Amino acid sequence: MSSPVLTVMTAAVRKAARSLQRDYGELANLQVSQKAPGDYVTAADQRVDKFLREELAKVRPGYAFLTEETGVVPGTDPEHRFIIDPIDGTMNFMHSVPFFAITIALERKGELVAAITYNPITDEMYSAEKGGGAFLNNKRMRVAQRRDIHDTLVSYEMPHRGGKDLPLSRAELSVLQGRVVGIRGTGSAALSLAYVAAGRFDAMVCRNINQWDIAAGILLVKEAGGFTSDPDGDKNPMDTGNILATNADLLPQFKDALSKARET
Repeated sequence: MSSPVLTVMTAAVRKAARSLQRDYGELANLQVSQKAPGDYVTAADQRVDKFLREELAKVRPGYAFLTEETGVVPGTDPEHRFIIDPIDGTMNFMHSVPFFAITIALERKGELVAAITYNPITDEMYSAEKGGGAFLNNKRMRVAQRRDIHDTLVSYEMPHRGGKDLPLSRAELSVLQGRVVGIRGTGSAALSLAYVAAGRFDAMVCRNINQWDIAAGILLVKEAGGFTSDPDGDKNPMDTGNILATNADLLPQFKDALSKARET
């Protein structure tokens, strides 16, 4: 049974998804602007952002918000905050690639306690609550149980043009290509983390990412039995913006591989 707040989050996401399902594939009609080199926003991002804030505020008045399109929205409740990315994978959405998601996490006193990541095209709803497990369309999820890095399929998100750490990312890809079975770049950190939680990817690595891209995924992975960490140490990815997600056996192996890339 979902808690009342997760039920509220799920309902809001499903309502918001209807407009994205209508807009998907309408390439000629999308209104797009550029925020920075390689970083775009569509009118659909802004519309979904506004809708989610309004829907959630109706049932949880006073909660604060942190969203990609609005930034920090203070609330009267100092203990709760919704973290929202209205479309994670905007570039995929703009090109009619069906790999993007609406993602929401809820923080209570700075701790992630509820999460939703939803792909409106595949109708896959990933959800988790602290201590309650992680689910894909109500079916329990578990991270993959492979124990050797040489057997793994990995999601690695390359920086966009003008992004930070391009030389480091190239070095990490080179090292990983010598150790893993395959590497995929998905264009959506939120969905890649959900795929780790579902056991589809064995690991996920991403650098210079925002809190709204990874907040829900961190809880999904944790509740599916996995671990998230900064690739370079033991700091919280929500603080550093760098994330490695995998299972307990693979975590030190991936950290070792990524450390070799930093030495080159």
